[in-house]
Amino acid sequence: MKKYVAYYRVSTKQQGISGLGLAAQQQSVRSFTRCDDCIVAEYTEVESGTRDTREQLHAAIAEATRRSATLIIAKLDRLSRNAGFIFALRDSGVDFICSDMPDANTLTIGIFATLAQHERELISQRTKAALAAKKARGFRLGTPQNLTDLSRQRAAMVRRKQAREHTANIRALAFAVRCKHQGLSLRAIAAELNKNDFKTSRNGLWSYGTVHALLKRTA
Repeated sequence: MKKYVAYYRVSTKQQGISGLGLAAQQQSVRSFTRCDDCIVAEYTEVESGTRDTREQLHAAIAEATRRSATLIIAKLDRLSRNAGFIFALRDSGVDFICSDMPDANTLTIGIFATLAQHERELISQRTKAALAAKKARGFRLGTPQNLTDLSRQRAAMVRRKQAREHTANIRALAFAVRCKHQGLSLRAIAAELNKNDFKTSRNGLWSYGTVHALLKRTA
């Protein structure tokens, strides 16, 4: 029987206490392994995704090595948005798998890691630009009265939309790269993406041009 060491990460202490987010990750891992006995150890990290001081992850890696087990993560982005960190884990020799991308290989994980770091940098740039614009309009930054309930709701909706689009784009890119390495033309890749219900960032169908733009991100 194959053995797994599970690693979960939640972003805040409140999520760790309440189980928000953790339960979904546990369910994802169990749905993938389809057994409880094969999960020989579980580690939960309460940590920001932008930091790479992961004591529980290092403990999980050590336990997986000791037991000759596979490290399993519910979602690859639960590791880090730092490409170097994911590459270091990939090169450590520890066998690991992501339950949401079980067919991921060295190539697709490298693409995912690079795009995740790019997204991290874009988020930082957008945040700084938005704060600078607010300051220029006379807002006092860091004051709760500047945030209305409506603005909080809109910000939350934007974050959820960006997260959905980011994940969808990564999945589409990984699929397109595999098709390209199989020798498919751009038009054939577009047809395969459409046949498998992948959508563009504007929720449309794929074409020669949109596939070409997508694959340019790996250049």
